[in-house]
Amino acid sequence: MKKFLLLAPVLLMTGCASQLTRLSPLEQPRNASGQYPVEVQFNSNQESLLWDTIKPYVQVDGQSYPLRPEPMLKNRWEGYVPVPPDANETAFRFKFDYLYNAFGSQPQPGSAWSPKYILKIIGP
Repeated sequence: MKKFLLLAPVLLMTGCASQLTRLSPLEQPRNASGQYPVEVQFNSNQESLLWDTIKPYVQVDGQSYPLRPEPMLKNRWEGYVPVPPDANETAFRFKFDYLYNAFGSQPQPGSAWSPKYILKIIGP
């Protein structure tokens, strides 16, 4: 029994894994608008996750920009990363906020983060 109690936190953590998969390229040609498309897929095996509460964002320089769901594709979102005209790259990451059902209480907030990515802008 003691061994199970020691492993219980590990088992609980592995049962709630979320995965964010970047689908957009990390090199894009410079464009006049300064807005570069990004796309991400979010998957989770957390059965208590309330999928209709998901609020996805892309974060650039501490600023959050909302993502919108892709039409006709499940668990995929898209948005834009702003890059100033004089910059050749910018760092960004995805964040998904959501609620999940908790035992004996109201739904609780949770979130999942992607690693940091560097978007390189190529061309004049």
